[in-house]
Amino acid sequence: MVATSNDSHLDHPERVQEQQYVTWVVERMRDREQQLANDSRAVREEVIEIRRNFWDDVTINIGNTDDLAETHFAIRQQAEVLAERERRYSQASASLTLLHKQMDSPFFARIDFQEQGQHDVERIYIGIGSFRDEKTDEFLVYDWRAPISSLYYDHVPGPVSFAAPTGAVHGEMTLKRQFVIRSGIIQVMFDAALTIGDELLMYALGRHSDSQMRSIVATIQREQNQIIRNDVARVLIVQGAAGSGKTSAALQRAAYLLYKHRGNLTASHMLFFSPNPMFSSFVSTVLPELGEENIEQTTFSDYLLHRLGREFQVEDAFDHLERLLAETSDESHSAAVKAVRLKSSQAFAEALRVYVSDLQRDGLMFLPIRFRGKTIVSQKAMSEAFRETADHLRLPHRIDALKKWILEQIDAFVDQEIHEAWVEDEIELMEPEDYQKAHREVLRRGANREATFDDYDVEREILARMVLSRHLKKLRARVKRLGFVDTRGMYRHWFEREDKFAAQFPNESVEDLRRICRDTVRRLNDRELAYEDATPYLYLKDLILGQTVNTSVRHLFIDEAQDYSILQLEVIQRLFPRSRLTILGDINQSIFAHAPGMFEVADFNAERELITLRRSYRSTAGIVRFTRGMTPNGEDIIPFEREGDIPRVFHVTKQEQIGAICRAVESFQAKSFASIAIICKTQRETDELYQQLDGRLPVRRIDKETGEFSEGVVVIPAYLAKGVEFDAVVIADGSEGVYRREMERELFYTACTRAMHELSIVCAATPNRWILAQPEDTYSVVSLNE
Repeated sequence: MVATSNDSHLDHPERVQEQQYVTWVVERMRDREQQLANDSRAVREEVIEIRRNFWDDVTINIGNTDDLAETHFAIRQQAEVLAERERRYSQASASLTLLHKQMDSPFFARIDFQEQGQHDVERIYIGIGSFRDEKTDEFLVYDWRAPISSLYYDHVPGPVSFAAPTGAVHGEMTLKRQFVIRSGIIQVMFDAALTIGDELLMYALGRHSDSQMRSIVATIQREQNQIIRNDVARVLIVQGAAGSGKTSAALQRAAYLLYKHRGNLTASHMLFFSPNPMFSSFVSTVLPELGEENIEQTTFSDYLLHRLGREFQVEDAFDHLERLLAETSDESHSAAVKAVRLKSSQAFAEALRVYVSDLQRDGLMFLPIRFRGKTIVSQKAMSEAFRETADHLRLPHRIDALKKWILEQIDAFVDQEIHEAWVEDEIELMEPEDYQKAHREVLRRGANREATFDDYDVEREILARMVLSRHLKKLRARVKRLGFVDTRGMYRHWFEREDKFAAQFPNESVEDLRRICRDTVRRLNDRELAYEDATPYLYLKDLILGQTVNTSVRHLFIDEAQDYSILQLEVIQRLFPRSRLTILGDINQSIFAHAPGMFEVADFNAERELITLRRSYRSTAGIVRFTRGMTPNGEDIIPFEREGDIPRVFHVTKQEQIGAICRAVESFQAKSFASIAIICKTQRETDELYQQLDGRLPVRRIDKETGEFSEGVVVIPAYLAKGVEFDAVVIADGSEGVYRREMERELFYTACTRAMHELSIVCAATPNRWILAQPEDTYSVVSLNE
């Protein structure tokens, strides 16, 4: 085995040879860089020139249709040339950006492969992008996504095979070598007998965290590679322990798919559902680091607000959590949790579908169409017209037919209203331009008819219709948006019939169900929509009115999927019916009250595949051994053997809490940790602690509006820390009074597993039961006097 670094074996012959190859490749890259820079400069100047002179040679003769056609084709041809030059410039710029990264570290691995039946052994160097010698047309570096590169991730030296476009290729791997190269100099070099050598992984994991997630292509493990290169499963579900690399693997998967399907798949065909805006910032550099465009990111809360924000004050996921976590009464907390679990259940969704089916027969509720105190179309008239629509049609089609009928009634109303006095008054106030427009319309009509009636009456009618068109514009738009359907009323009506509602859920307490009904009706009357009602309400609305689907998204990624209910995932699938799904989550980090739906994905059960990641890489072995005991089946979580200090528990008084937090943070700062998080249970507690720490520590407060992840000391609620990682973590108060309920156990586990290197837990009273349940040798109890 060769193991070299800056401090040992610097003159090892093989290291010298590899460094010579690095230097030679970097020189070739510099040559290419100069060529690309020249090409890019030339294309840029050409683009500027085309834009400057675009209209110089364009002469339009309106009276000559041949000239118009010729001018049209000339303009289109110029535009196509300009677009082609702009594409070339964009591609050259992207290639230059990637080349700069490659020159710093041209590759991270080498494998020697002898194909079956061949005498020559081929040296394959693997990096973040391919690099070819233009003179010999040989690959000096292979892209990590190339088929042959899978040998590095999936095999150890010996007999191997990989899937090429032409079929399986068999042979023998005689060498597997790994590198860490910085500024063109080999820092670390290992010959590996394992899938990815523990030495290189230890080197990567031992570093301090960054303000943004980095590419893991040099240290992808075999099970992660199965996620990345899976191009078969319609639904790929990844259940992974905290710190197992789920998100990293998903982003590398996106990069792999973009590489494999280049020309047919672009970043615009992908969408990533992330847990919060700060997480989106944290992962935003991964794809650009690999030379790919970022894919669009959103949150499910943002989607709900986009769809329902006009109708209601919609509670988002974070305010929802705050509401549940702030409940001090066990009785009220239990009632709130029961409501959430009911409304996110499969039974509730089925009952909702039955309710909509009943409505279709005779129960749809409508809102009257009124204008200036007059009823254009009454609720009764709408109901009668709806019953006359073809009942074999789907409900959205019947609603659409009713919409067209209502618009016809508005047109008929205009015919009646044009003679009203208020219309005459409005005409008197119209602008001169309106009169001119009406006069031109009279002349246009006169050109096609004999003057058989008074043009004044024609002009007056045109002006009257202009007045009514302007006044009725918003009303027509509301009708076209199907605003005449009273979806809020129908959802509320379901809960108003308490006994009938309760009968649909025989396994639930009638008293609990009545409380749920009354609370839901109260909120709806106030035009408030609780988070647990937002998805069912949207589901009902789409069942009745129909749903606009997105067919352009072909790959959808859902992170922290354990926080989605079955119904939420069904709504997403209905929205993106042609998309493949990559669902990532950890059932042990389910911090919401509803039952996780990530393993119950509908429609594609026969085509789904489950991959389980059990090894945790983020935290030291000591932190993993401590935290895995807090979760069911935690013994299945395998720590990566990177040693460090075991977690420390400060058992202090309430008066000593701030001092203990400061002491823990200062000890971390003394070790030059780049990112330190002080994690509280809720946003309210975060805000209070921030005020107490102000002036004592250089700390930044994080809330749901924070859009950027940055280094330094932050104070943050536990649910916003999901998906990100810190060098060191301080739990602000891990006492029994703070973390005592089941959903708080999962929140506490999530908070503790954010730590990469060190974890301290301050307890301003008796430590919570999940700390005390751990073996005594997995943590240490300290006091401020030690």
